[in-house]
Amino acid sequence: MLAIEQVLIEKIRQLPPQRMAEVEDFIDFLRARDEKHRITEAAAKASEPSFAAVWLNDEDAAYDQL
Repeated sequence: MLAIEQVLIEKIRQLPPQRMAEVEDFIDFLRARDEKHRITEAAAKASEPSFAAVWLNDEDAAYDQL
């Protein structure tokens, strides 16, 4: 186990039960946010070929300089 994991586990163990529940909720929030970010990134990556014709054209080349 990594040192930071050990430190975190020890700190969590010292919390009262209600605070442990809050920590668990926060961890769930962080994991959900990370998952949402991964899904958003994957969707954006998957849509790149579809939008390439719109994004990459000579008429809009001036906007690439902004």
